[in-house]
Amino acid sequence: MHHSSRNWASTQTPRTGRTWRAHRPWLPWLCLAGLGLLLTACSSGPDQPLHTYLQRLSRTLDLPAPAAPEPRLIPRLPRSGQMRLEVTGDRLGGLDFLDLHGCELQVTVGKRNSSLGRLARDSQLLLLELEYLRLAPACIDQLRAEGEVALAETLATAWEHKRTQLPARIFNATLAGEEYRTLWRPQPATTAYPDNTAGAVIDALAAVDALAARWLAGDYRADNRGFELLLSEIARGDGGQLWSALASQADWLALADAQLAERAAQGPLCAPRYRHAAADILPNVVRRFFIDAVQPRAAALGRRYHQLLPPQQALEARLAQVLPDNYQRWRSLREQQLPQLAAAPRRHVDALQALLADCGGPAPER
Repeated sequence: MHHSSRNWASTQTPRTGRTWRAHRPWLPWLCLAGLGLLLTACSSGPDQPLHTYLQRLSRTLDLPAPAAPEPRLIPRLPRSGQMRLEVTGDRLGGLDFLDLHGCELQVTVGKRNSSLGRLARDSQLLLLELEYLRLAPACIDQLRAEGEVALAETLATAWEHKRTQLPARIFNATLAGEEYRTLWRPQPATTAYPDNTAGAVIDALAAVDALAARWLAGDYRADNRGFELLLSEIARGDGGQLWSALASQADWLALADAQLAERAAQGPLCAPRYRHAAADILPNVVRRFFIDAVQPRAAALGRRYHQLLPPQQALEARLAQVLPDNYQRWRSLREQQLPQLAAAPRRHVDALQALLADCGGPAPER
C-alpha cells in the first residue's frame, strides 16, 4: 500500500515490527543553524570582548581557557518600610487649624492633619514639615502679639521638635525612598552601557544633597514639584547597572589574572639567552584584545563610578547620625566592593607588566 504521508520521526514496518527512522537531510543544517544562533547569542553580550580576550590570552600562554564566571549576587537595599525611621508626634494633631486664623500656617496645619496628610508619601511629609518650619515663626510672633501665649508656645514647641527630626524626615524621603532603591536595584548591564547614560541622574543626586544641606542649615524654602521631579530622575538612574557591570568585568579580569599567575609560576617568559615565544605574541594580544577592545568600556565604567558615587556619599555623610543599621550594612558592602571592582583593570595591567618585566619593550599602559 502506498502511504501518502509519512511519520518523519519513525515508521514501524508491518512484517518485522522493526522501527526505522526516515532520512532527514535537513537535520545537520538545523543543528548548524542552532549552533549559529547559540554562538551569536554568546557573542552579543557586553562581556564578549572580555571573553574573547581571555580565550586569546589562554591560547598565548598555552593554558586551558577557564569557564565563564558565574554572575554574582549584588547586595540589595532593604525595603523602604524596613529602613524608614520612626518620627514621633508633635502634639499638633488635636489642634484646630481654625485657631490659626490670619496665619499662613493655618493651611499647612490643615493639610497635615487631614486624612490625606496622614497617608502622604514620605517626600510629601517632608515638604509639609519644611513648610511648617518656614511659616511657623511669623505665626508664633503674631499670636504672641495678640496675647495667645499658650497657642504660640504650642507652635514653638512643635517647631523645635520638627527641626530636631528634620534629618530623619530627609532620610525617609530620599535614601530610604523607593526612588533611591530603584536607583540601586541590581540589574544586568546592556551592551550599550555606560555609553547610553547621561548626567541627569548625577545632577539630580547632587541637587538633592544641596537641598538637604540648605534645609539642615535653616533655609526651609522648597519647590515641591521640583523636588518630586528630582526624585523621579533619580529613579531612572543606573547604580544597579553600574555595580553589576563592574562586578562582571572584575570577575572576568580575575580569571585573566589567574592565568597570568599560573604562567608566572612556571618561570619567567624571558631570561638570559632564553625568550619564550609568548613574550613576542602577548604584547600584540594585549594591545588588540585588551587595550583596544576592553579598556575603552573599562575606562567609561570607571568614569561613571567616580561621577555617580560622590553625591550619594555626600548625602549619606550629611545624614550620618540618623542612618539605620540595615542601611549602614548595605552601605558598608557598597563601599567595600565598588572600589575593589573599579580597580580590577589596574590590577590586571600590573599583573601583565610583572609577567613581561624581564622581556624589554613597552609595557601595557594603565
